Amino acid sequence: MHRTLSRVLGLALLTSCVVSCSKNEVAPTTAPVAAPQAADATATRDSHLTMGNPSGATANTANYWNYLVSKAQFTMSYHRDRGTPNWVSWHLSSAWLGSTPRQDNFAPDNTLPTGWYRPTSTSYTGSGFDRGHQCPSADRTGSVADNSATFLMSNMIPQAPNNNQRTWANLENYCRTLVNAGNELYIICGSYGKGGTGSNGYATTLDAGRVTVPAQVWKVIVVLPNGTGDAARVTSSTRVIAINTPNNNSLLTTWGSYRTTVDAIEAATGYDLLSAVSTSVQSVVEARVDNGPTS
Repeated sequence: MHRTLSRVLGLALLTSCVVSCSKNEVAPTTAPVAAPQAADATATRDSHLTMGNPSGATANTANYWNYLVSKAQFTMSYHRDRGTPNWVSWHLSSAWLGSTPRQDNFAPDNTLPTGWYRPTSTSYTGSGFDRGHQCPSADRTGSVADNSATFLMSNMIPQAPNNNQRTWANLENYCRTLVNAGNELYIICGSYGKGGTGSNGYATTLDAGRVTVPAQVWKVIVVLPNGTGDAARVTSSTRVIAINTPNNNSLLTTWGSYRTTVDAIEAATGYDLLSAVSTSVQSVVEARVDNGPTS
């Protein structure tokens, strides 16, 4: 009887140990599997309009105020009579970055329709405004062709020097730190209004009236970990940065001081900036002012 009881107790103890050990082995293996895959995802070069076509631009010359220009390096809506883009949209991941130096080869965009005025490298000379890149040179260092594309004058706006060289340069540098941390970005940059203040004072147009100086310059940045199916991966918790700055020389150097909502930029421009994202997600992320780090 005593031996039988000991045997039963021993069997029960062994069973308890097996169950307990099994739980300890199984529980940790289910949750963390996805994290390393996301972190190690290969960066790729993706469509510049993954988040949508903000103004419904088309490559129809009749739409001279909203003409779609599609390049390997970026996509834009161009305004013939302003001589500048309405907006430029581009994808940024480490797949776009390399060691190509800045080319500084500003040139007219000869792919614009025949008969349209094409701003040249000297269109801004002596104006007190920078040739302000929309898609930055440093975002396209994978090849000479990629970097040269950013120096086409169709990718420029007249930008106040302190706006361009300080506030916007700081934001552009920050975007690349996000990429270096394993993220990919979808960036839409644009301008609106008329009249800005450069180093020579206030102006509304340059180049004999053929290039309009914008009053405001804005940018929207969608931040995602490297991956695929990007528009569908935007959720209500995705970081979306929106800033809107006056085009003048009195800006603070801290780009975070100019954060706003996507909704506010859409109200000012009439664009639908993240139209490829689900409407329920848009309603959340577009109404939120980013409060994340700035460096």
